[in-house]
Amino acid sequence: MLIDMATQVVNWQKSCGRHDLPWQHSKDPYRVWLSEIMLQQTQVATVLDYFPRFLQRFPDVAALAAAPLDEVLGLWSGLGYYSRARNLHSCAVRVVEQHQGDFPPTAQVLQTLPGIGRSTAAAIAALCFGERVAILDGNVRRLLTRVLGFDADLSVAVNERQLWELASRLLPLHDLHEAMPRYTQGVMDLGATVCSARNPACARCPLAQGCVALRLGQVERYPVKTRKVKRSSQSLWLLWAQTRAGAVWLSKRPTPGVWGGLYCFPLFDQIEALTAALPLRYRSALHEAPAFLHVLTHKDLFLHPVRVQLPVSIKLDADGVWTAADQWPGLGLPAPVRKLLTQFSSFPAPGAASG
Repeated sequence: MLIDMATQVVNWQKSCGRHDLPWQHSKDPYRVWLSEIMLQQTQVATVLDYFPRFLQRFPDVAALAAAPLDEVLGLWSGLGYYSRARNLHSCAVRVVEQHQGDFPPTAQVLQTLPGIGRSTAAAIAALCFGERVAILDGNVRRLLTRVLGFDADLSVAVNERQLWELASRLLPLHDLHEAMPRYTQGVMDLGATVCSARNPACARCPLAQGCVALRLGQVERYPVKTRKVKRSSQSLWLLWAQTRAGAVWLSKRPTPGVWGGLYCFPLFDQIEALTAALPLRYRSALHEAPAFLHVLTHKDLFLHPVRVQLPVSIKLDADGVWTAADQWPGLGLPAPVRKLLTQFSSFPAPGAASG
C-alpha cells in the first residue's frame, strides 16, 4: 500500500497537480526556499504578488544577504509574521558567509539555518536535491491523517513523532531524483487543492479508494489536535503625528514584541499615556480617528489612531524620526499603519496646532 500511494501521488501530480506556480520547475534552492518561507501561514494568491517583486530586487541569495534589513522588511510589509523576514535575511547572510552562497543539499544541515524548520528543510532538500525525506506542513498533515486514519492527538509530541515516521515510510523508494520532487509537490498540491479542511473534493482524490477517513465517513474529523491556543486581545493607541509638510513620526519597534523591527507610530496602552507623551501646548489638538480591529494569529488588536499636527522641531522619542511622504513607502511598516498612511496621509491632520 505504501509504495502504491507514492506511485499514485507521483502519477496524479504529473497529470492533475499544479504546474503554473512561479517557483515550480526550478531546482534553484533559493527560489524554493523563498517560496516556502513566504507560504508559511500565507495564502498562495498573496505570495504570487510578493514573490516576483522579491526576485526582481533580490535575484539571488547574495543580493538578499547584502541588502539592509530595513529594505527587506519594507518589501515584506503586508505579508505579516515579520519574524520570517528577519530570519530570511539572517539565513541569507549565513548561507553566504558559511556555505559560500550555496544552500546545503541535505535537510539535516538546512535545519541549522535561521528560520528553516524540519518541514521546510525537507521541502528544499526533496524538491531541489531529490533527498528521500518527508515534509509535514499543515496541508500534508491533514492529507496523511485522513488517508491513514491517524486519530492520535497531534498536540502530544510522541504522536507527532509517530506521524513523521509514517510520513517517511510513505516516500518513494526508487528513481528519487525524479520521484521525490514530484511526490513532494504532489502531496502539497493534494493538501492545498483537493483535501481541504472543509468540503474536501474526495471524488477527485487519487487516494480516495484507500482513504480510511473517507471509508469511515469522518473526513472532517482529521487531524485530531485537542490543545487549542487561547486567543487574547489588546487595545493600543497609535500616536499619528504629522508635520504641515506631510512628514510622519515613525519609531522602530523593539524585538521581540508586536511588530518587532518595523517602523510604526508610537504605541500606548492608554489614551492618557499617549497624551502625556506630547508637550502640554499640543494636547488639546488631538483628534481620535475611528478605532478598528486588526487580527493577528493569536491576538485581536483594537487600534485607536490619534492624529495631531506638530512642528518638525518636536521629537517624540529617542527611537523615532520624521519621515517624509516619499520615504515611508520603502520602510517595513505594519499592515494597518501602511493602510492608514496610504489612505489618509495626503490629508492635513485635523486639530492642527500652530507652532
